Amino acid sequence: MSILIDAQTTFIVQGITGREAVNLTRECLDYGEGARIVGGVTPGRRGREVHGVPVFDTVAEAVEHHGGPIDGSVVTVPPAFTKDAVFEAIENGVKLIVIVTERIPRRDVAQMVELATLRDARIIGPNCLGIIVPDVVKMGGIGGPARNARQAYSKGPIGVISRSGGMTTEMSSTLSAAGLGQSTAVSIGGDAIIGSTYAELMPLFEDDDETEGIVIYTEPGGRMEAQLAEWVKEHSSRLPIVAFMAGRFMDEMPGMSFGHAGTIVEGREDTASEKIARLTDAGITVAERIEDIPQLIATKMKQRRAGAEVSR
Repeated sequence: MSILIDAQTTFIVQGITGREAVNLTRECLDYGEGARIVGGVTPGRRGREVHGVPVFDTVAEAVEHHGGPIDGSVVTVPPAFTKDAVFEAIENGVKLIVIVTERIPRRDVAQMVELATLRDARIIGPNCLGIIVPDVVKMGGIGGPARNARQAYSKGPIGVISRSGGMTTEMSSTLSAAGLGQSTAVSIGGDAIIGSTYAELMPLFEDDDETEGIVIYTEPGGRMEAQLAEWVKEHSSRLPIVAFMAGRFMDEMPGMSFGHAGTIVEGREDTASEKIARLTDAGITVAERIEDIPQLIATKMKQRRAGAEVSR
């Protein structure tokens, strides 16, 4: 089991002839059982191929060539054209959109998320590296080249959600080294507005029998952690969660941001200390160091299993 994608997921790459997209396509094809990339889209490039993947002018042409609905799209086009590309994919029945592009205007992102909601589609990102199901498939640049991704990610019971693409891999590698593999790892993006938050992904992990615990990487700025804490308390989540909060130094440097656009602290609720307090109040353990995460999540899963046995 996994969430969002599996070995049967079909997807396209929009902007496939760009340098980054060419490399990303190769990485996805080489990983696991081989991604089912059924086409690429770059206007004016119809008839070309990228690593054997046929290129089309439009998403509609790719869908027609495939002979049926396409599950997902990885969007790698420049920020000025991202909204049009995402709208095109959604209006042609694509239900999962992974947006790699960064520096997209907030208004455009808000409109993309709104359309996705109206069409019952899901956006991951923007400014993200995508999704990986270890040893099966990856959708996006997450983990880098296939050989590196295989070293960092391993199959197991831990769901990983991270605002940072690089830290998605760092945390997963730390878990793998400790013998704790991942069910699905999702790089959700570090912008102020994103398509899928921690709380919005939690129901999917909750329903996944393979997932027994969640590890998240988070940062100051925004309200996602408060939403997660509320969701966990309201739904009595079965999944133990361990979080790592980066950027704690920002509490002493008001108005500063680092790394991601979404790390701007606009009020007390956005600070690292306040977020840690909210997460802790919801029963979520906040690790002091990345290397502490494996032991913390292993202990919490063991306690949860013991509690389940007693309740029987």
